[in-house]
Amino acid sequence: MAREDYRESLDRLRADVESMAETVLTQLRRALTALEDGDEALAQAVIDGDDVVNDRYLDLEGDCIDLLALQQPVASDLRFVAASFKILTDLERIGDLATNLAEYALADDEGAFSEIDISGIGEDVCEQVRAAVDAYVADDADACRTIAARDDEIDALCQHASEAVVRELIAREVDAWDVERLLDDVSRVLLTIRDVERIGDHAVNVAARTYYMVENDPALLY
Repeated sequence: MAREDYRESLDRLRADVESMAETVLTQLRRALTALEDGDEALAQAVIDGDDVVNDRYLDLEGDCIDLLALQQPVASDLRFVAASFKILTDLERIGDLATNLAEYALADDEGAFSEIDISGIGEDVCEQVRAAVDAYVADDADACRTIAARDDEIDALCQHASEAVVRELIAREVDAWDVERLLDDVSRVLLTIRDVERIGDHAVNVAARTYYMVENDPALLY
């Protein structure tokens, strides 16, 4: 491969990772909307769209392997390809978690615990993912540090939301016949909060890999 073609391949990989991130973010926002609005059709569309994300992930993973095997990049190019490979995995997992959220939306036919502000936390998490992808595209190490630092805020929001669910469960007067249904609702809401938090963790992973790629510093990886 000529040197110009090699550089074009690296540039194309960065653009392709960004494009996959846009698809995943669309899936995530649609899943959160489905949860908020109880939109079953939208939730099903997210579930059906997961195959597209998975196929794109496998294609780009193959591109990374080809670059590593055939071009044997060194120094900053090696860090870039390796970071892109890892970031693609995080994006694919975010897509899987968006699918989980859509499945929870389908299961929630009565808006259980609707007062819990999952959509607000979800918007914060979407901003984290967006910022992490932008940092990757721009080689922005400063943004990576900001994203990692903000993760504690999102963790706290998720913890408070989970605690609010438990407090409401304790306070409710429930007919014995409704206990099983209520426990199903509680489990689903807690899983929803957990998965939103995990999406935030994947955004931090993207930022950490980008920081290592740019600065050759693993500080944010641990």
